[in-house]
Amino acid sequence: MSPARQYAPANTHFVSRRSKLLALAVLCLKARSHAYHKRFAPVNTVEIPRTASDQARSENSPAFAQARPETLSPFAQARRAMIDSQLRTSGVNADYVLRRMGEVAREDYVPAAVRDIAYIDRAIALESGGFLPAPVVQGMMLQEAEPRPGDHAIVVDSSGYLAELLRPLVGKLTVLTPEEAASSGQENASLLLVDGAAEELPANLIARLADGARIVTGTVGGGITRIAVGRKTSSGASLMPVLDVGIPRIAAFDKPKGWSF
Repeated sequence: MSPARQYAPANTHFVSRRSKLLALAVLCLKARSHAYHKRFAPVNTVEIPRTASDQARSENSPAFAQARPETLSPFAQARRAMIDSQLRTSGVNADYVLRRMGEVAREDYVPAAVRDIAYIDRAIALESGGFLPAPVVQGMMLQEAEPRPGDHAIVVDSSGYLAELLRPLVGKLTVLTPEEAASSGQENASLLLVDGAAEELPANLIARLADGARIVTGTVGGGITRIAVGRKTSSGASLMPVLDVGIPRIAAFDKPKGWSF
């Protein structure tokens, strides 16, 4: 965990002009490629479609980063654009983070009606009432977490996307919804990631951690959301803010409202 790591300012609430241009470029490349093959394809040839497994193997292979855009599926092209225009430009450059975010199909973790915008640089509402944060949020969290093969990690995650990114990077993984996180447990975990902004982390969730466990979470205070890192201490969770960034608030982690006059 490296609190001193430098990130470029990130605005995840609006679609960036660069993302729009990249999306337009992808559409142009697809149109040109289709026109070329239609004009010059040999007569009486049949194109054999790739199976889903074939496509997954090719797009998740080491050659993915070097492949020509026109040889990739539209979602794979969007995944590459996400890495180049959202992650790298914001200071997310750890190899394991870029590799996992290039492998996991983000479009599988959003409602079917919004699959086409799964790689947009803003949060996406989920049918459960929660949100999938913008890609840069998960990239920064993974980079700050510095997961290890011996870690037992807990991920509080409404979509399952962050948990899937982390899964092969740790020895054991426990995935909780925000509602489940408030219940008691005895995991004695060494790492906690919370995929959203919390006013406070539930005491029962902190109790699931080993002493000194690493924590990466979103926080919210005064209307500002941030990524914060810290440790479990004898008095609870000790956190230090890393970067102001737009993160959906987890309503289940709001502080109880007291009386006011």
